[in-house]
Amino acid sequence: MDNKHSVLVVDDSHDMLEIVRRMLGEIGLNPFVSDNVVDAIEVIENSHVELVITDLNMPEIGGMQLIKYMSQHYPQIPVLVITGFPNINDAVEVMKMGALEYLIKPFTFEELREALENVFGKQEPEAHKPDAPIESFHDIIGISPIMQNLFRTIGRIKNNKASVLVTGESGTGKEMVARAIHYNGINSSAPFVPVNCGAIPEQLLESELFGHLKGAFTGASTTRAGFFQVADGGTLFLDEISNASLNVQAKLLRAIQEKEVTMLGATKSQKIDVRIISASNADMAEMIQKETFREDLYYRINVVTINIPPLRERKEDIPLLLEFFNDRYSKESGKPSLKFPKRTISILQEYSWPGNIRELENFIQRLVIMNDINVDISDIPPHMKMSSPVKSKTAPMLTLEEIEKQHIERVLAASGNNKTKAAEILGIDRKTLREKIK
Repeated sequence: MDNKHSVLVVDDSHDMLEIVRRMLGEIGLNPFVSDNVVDAIEVIENSHVELVITDLNMPEIGGMQLIKYMSQHYPQIPVLVITGFPNINDAVEVMKMGALEYLIKPFTFEELREALENVFGKQEPEAHKPDAPIESFHDIIGISPIMQNLFRTIGRIKNNKASVLVTGESGTGKEMVARAIHYNGINSSAPFVPVNCGAIPEQLLESELFGHLKGAFTGASTTRAGFFQVADGGTLFLDEISNASLNVQAKLLRAIQEKEVTMLGATKSQKIDVRIISASNADMAEMIQKETFREDLYYRINVVTINIPPLRERKEDIPLLLEFFNDRYSKESGKPSLKFPKRTISILQEYSWPGNIRELENFIQRLVIMNDINVDISDIPPHMKMSSPVKSKTAPMLTLEEIEKQHIERVLAASGNNKTKAAEILGIDRKTLREKIK
């Protein structure tokens, strides 16, 4: 198995979708999710799906009908069944229709992995050679493994209409990823319409998204199309969607679900054909828990998730980014490119870059303006140099407990706070790790 495989998970339980999505992510696969069969079929028809994992008991249209549809229209795509209500007759029937594996809920990570290995095979063909790393994809720079995986994901989803949620810290380049998906796809000539949901006042956002008729409200002196209508046939990028009010979220859900919008003041809806790419730097799982973001909307906008790593987690990309921004701003200024000594690059690689790519770009632009040829260590602000590790002969002596605490914190940070992965690295079970964290 490798991260080239795309897997669609179909289950009406949002909790199960999230559990399986995380498991697939840990295994290294590209997960798509759908909470109903109708949307699942749309994903299958418009995406390159290599495996379908489906529940059997779902409202309205069940998994059995999906498996039958797959056997008739997509017999080449394998199916793995998951169910909480095992029945020998159902098991026999789905196997006859072409399902390859049958898992009973709740299943373990290892049980899922074993089932997937049975479907995909445990090894790639010996003749397979990994592709050479791509340094740049639509001005997104990176040779790190995590960025190569991001490029592959964009390549897989660029030509379909599946909704995408782009997550990541501020300054990581979420809009650039959205633009890369749109402008590298088959609908690149159609409109790409970015909307910053956090920059538009709540009382105006609904009108801006869906449009309004003349006289619909005070100040509506003309009829005006909304962003959905403007983006028809193309992509609507909803940046910081987590800032939308619950009222707007409800109308977004209907628009995405029904593929139609109603302008303010109108009684008749309009059909729209728009791909939705959303972005947020907020913890949306926490927002759902606090009921400030609708769970049903979350799963509508989150068929595919792309998480952009912060710059501190891909430090091997910093020299490439330095070169890219150095060339760009030197050409703009009509100056020769700056020269960075190895020691200077090393210091910049050790800096944590809390502002991510945006901070790095602004820093290089400032250097190009203020310097002529060479960049010296003295040109680097003190706060950046302070983060560089300094060996000290008089390092404080720590207790075993303090060393253990620091090591656990480092492992948690390195694993993205994934306690299961951290426990594996530390060689302890999750319960022991929880107790140590307490």
